Amino acid sequence: MKPTTVRDFFKQFPDDDACLLHLFNVRFGQGHECPKCKRAAKWYRLESELAFSCQWCGHHVHPMVGSIFEKSRTPLQLWFYAVFLFTTTRHGVSGKELQRQLGVTYKTAWRMAAKIREHMAAVDGEKPIGGEGKTVEIDETMVGGKRKGKRGRGAAGKTVVLGMMEKDGDVVTKVVPNVRRATLEPIITENVKPETEIHTDELKSYNELAKQGYDHKTVNHSAGEYATEDGVTVNSMENFWRHLKCSIKGTHISVSPKYLERYAKEFEYRFNRRMRPETMMTELLTRFPELDA
Repeated sequence: MKPTTVRDFFKQFPDDDACLLHLFNVRFGQGHECPKCKRAAKWYRLESELAFSCQWCGHHVHPMVGSIFEKSRTPLQLWFYAVFLFTTTRHGVSGKELQRQLGVTYKTAWRMAAKIREHMAAVDGEKPIGGEGKTVEIDETMVGGKRKGKRGRGAAGKTVVLGMMEKDGDVVTKVVPNVRRATLEPIITENVKPETEIHTDELKSYNELAKQGYDHKTVNHSAGEYATEDGVTVNSMENFWRHLKCSIKGTHISVSPKYLERYAKEFEYRFNRRMRPETMMTELLTRFPELDA
């Protein structure tokens, strides 16, 4: 599948009506059983509202209800184009960039970006990674803030993010309040399957992972070790952190702790589709898992 170009986008979605019809088709479609009269129906677009009507009883279905587009006065085509922008960049889209591209207010652009990031996280899901015969790297990093004389993991003003990455597979990120074992271990056991070979650095909070059914191996960063002779490393996870931080700094300048997880999940979604980036726009405009939540 070839990447979607701007020309392809506007050919597929030339106006709001085309976007609404797309939502109807992927969520309902002709022949959809009417929830009121329980009959397979032909559905007619209403001119008076953003809805379709059942041929038998006149019941209305609203394709935007329950989705990130609900209750928005922003044209649907602009929403779709914002999704297109999010899926055609490696480093994300800032609120200011959306404001310039869409011609909307910054408040509107910020809200749209927040909703799209939440949608990315919902589509990506929370499936556990690893398992027997699999290897998962686990590492934590600090994002934002400024160091004021303090060093190491306790640096003030920074937000901790935990990452778990399966070798040649997906990554899972979580913003956490601290790096204590009582905080990290339950998150790891929830997101990494038992019998996984886990690689970490020498942080003591990971010391009890073997008791949780994992094959735990460490690499000693404090001794200048970044990969052992038998292949124990967290270099892939650290490489993800490097790209995340560079992208935040280059695109957004800074991100507040309150909203950091949204940005981390956006990069998680994009990373997990690194081998098929051309499918992202279609996926985000076709799947709406939040409707089933």
